[in-house]
Amino acid sequence: MSIRIYKLKAQTSSNNPQSVLQVLKRFLIRKGDVVLNGELIEVNAELEGESAKDLSRILLSEMRKIEKKTRLRAEWTSDNITERFFDYVSNSVKESE
Repeated sequence: MSIRIYKLKAQTSSNNPQSVLQVLKRFLIRKGDVVLNGELIEVNAELEGESAKDLSRILLSEMRKIEKKTRLRAEWTSDNITERFFDYVSNSVKESE
């Protein structure tokens, strides 16, 4: 499988948002923006990987190493295809026109 570039638009919530925010900033260094907005952390980034599923799993696993009760709602877009995930589960795949 080839490496693709994915645009990530996500929201994450956690029982310890400050710690998760630091993990995200380290993980996404120079690849996007991470902002704490009340109880939610908003992420806009660009990452390279083989699949949206793998990238979503890696990102959520990194956050859950710090705080187990972390939730991730993510949209990964590459080549006009958007895949949505809630935690580790794919919710939908949509092709843009």
